[in-house]
Amino acid sequence: MSGSKSSLPSDSNVARVPEPSGDQPLGFTVHSLPQMDAQSLERASSTRSARIKLLLLLLVSAAPVIASYFTYYVIRPEGRRNHGELIEPQRPLPDIVGTNLKGVPLALPQLRHQWLLVSVADSVCDQACEKHLFLSRQLRESLGKDKERMDWVWLHTGSSDVPATLVPALSAATVLKVDTRALSEWLLPSPGRRLEDHLYVVDPMGNWMMRFPADVDPVKARKDLERLMRSSSSWDQAGRP
Repeated sequence: MSGSKSSLPSDSNVARVPEPSGDQPLGFTVHSLPQMDAQSLERASSTRSARIKLLLLLLVSAAPVIASYFTYYVIRPEGRRNHGELIEPQRPLPDIVGTNLKGVPLALPQLRHQWLLVSVADSVCDQACEKHLFLSRQLRESLGKDKERMDWVWLHTGSSDVPATLVPALSAATVLKVDTRALSEWLLPSPGRRLEDHLYVVDPMGNWMMRFPADVDPVKARKDLERLMRSSSSWDQAGRP
């Protein structure tokens, strides 16, 4: 039996994998950034300018609102209380249309841009009603030069006409006949009281913001109104635009 010798393949027959010659650096492709031409720069600058102008416009528009909140909350520092009760949140004038003594219709929102001192009573106007009308007139007159910034308003209800004997005394007042139900959805009396028991204050932006107590003290009420006039003097002017 003949024998044969087997042998491993020679080194020359083995494929050799080339060894790396050394660490190779990673390659990056660098793209150039877009260049801003003069037109693009001008457009960007114009956009920034427009945004700044819009922001300034918003701040100017909000200034009266900021001032009004300053008025309501800074006028009562610690250790001193208002005689009138501040209404929170404030309630804007509703879209109620009343009629004046000449029968001309007038929407309540048209009374904005003036402070309003408001009383409410039936058209017949009993003794308590007359007392509130007299007090409202006196409080307004006591403001001196600031009285032109406040309107004295009587919102009367019921089916009767205002007594003819009262009309001459109401020449300086805004007198409107309104619906009782609609009015009671806006103004609210304090618990256990009637709508007719109070005097109400509305700010120039048309928000009911204060209610005097039923047993109102004229001296303390005048001080409240004077503080309102003084605190709002920088942004509130007499008359409507």
